[in-house]
Amino acid sequence: MKKITTKTYLKWFQDMYFWRKFEDKCRSLYLKQKIRGFLHLYNGQEALPAGLTHAMDLSKDKIITAYRCHILPISMGVDPKIVMAELLGKKTGTSHGMGGSMHIFSKKHRFYGGHGIVGGQIPLGAGIAFADKYFNRKAVTLTLMGDGAVRQGSLHETFNMAMLWKLPVVFICENNQYAMGTSVKRSTNVEEIYKIGHSYGMPSYPVDGMDPEKIAKTAYTAIERARSGNGSTFLDVKTYRYRGHSIADSELYRSKEEIISYKKKDPILRLKNIIIQNKWATIERLNFIENEIKKEVESCVEFAEKSEFPSLKQMYNIVYHENNYPFLDEFKSS
Repeated sequence: MKKITTKTYLKWFQDMYFWRKFEDKCRSLYLKQKIRGFLHLYNGQEALPAGLTHAMDLSKDKIITAYRCHILPISMGVDPKIVMAELLGKKTGTSHGMGGSMHIFSKKHRFYGGHGIVGGQIPLGAGIAFADKYFNRKAVTLTLMGDGAVRQGSLHETFNMAMLWKLPVVFICENNQYAMGTSVKRSTNVEEIYKIGHSYGMPSYPVDGMDPEKIAKTAYTAIERARSGNGSTFLDVKTYRYRGHSIADSELYRSKEEIISYKKKDPILRLKNIIIQNKWATIERLNFIENEIKKEVESCVEFAEKSEFPSLKQMYNIVYHENNYPFLDEFKSS
């Protein structure tokens, strides 16, 4: 794994602060009805992509995840401007405005979604890993899911196959402690989610999800285990989301006191304190970085708002693969 240095911490701070402000801006745009449909924000969970991408080989490794998916592709190199454009439904977006918030996708950067069906991405992640093993690509797929998705039967079927075939996949539960509005305690008899992997003989570990360094180190071990042909690992990354499940969530299932207590563990605040305490940067320097990031986020919004909406014809060109599909003929003649 690449060394974790002063520059690493400064990059983590810069990236994570950008991701937080990007999501804050998304919330603002949603309230202005410039972003439509559902919107699931990542605030509080930024340490995950910071740590994971540090441990990955971004030239070949892949990520697939659920619908809380704006930040992960940016962490893998996708231009945030085109992510913002996708959120606004513009044709300059990652899916030409056809996917929206829940279906960000980038084949170029090996980010395979963005999936709206809870747990639907879990077998798909194993399938991608199977292809990599079949073609001997020495690549690893990180398959992310929420704590609610581990209740899906597809997870258990996938875990069994992954271990049987020693697939190069790392399963990661982004355990923010609530499946929509249902706490882990109310939904399972096995509250330590990582223990589920033990049923399949899968190495499984809990991880502090508010510390990118701990995430990076644990993820690297799991990734290299998979890359060397020794099979899958399951990581229960314990994090917390500061916003509701989606913008429409009234959050009646948790108290303000709980949220405040977790904000004291904010991964961005933790990084900032470490950087200042170690004198790796001054508070003035960090404030300058923060102001520049806010400008960068505004440039993403400007790009998205100036972009055009897709034409009706684009929908037919993208959705229907067959040029001679009967419905297309009818559309062309009308």
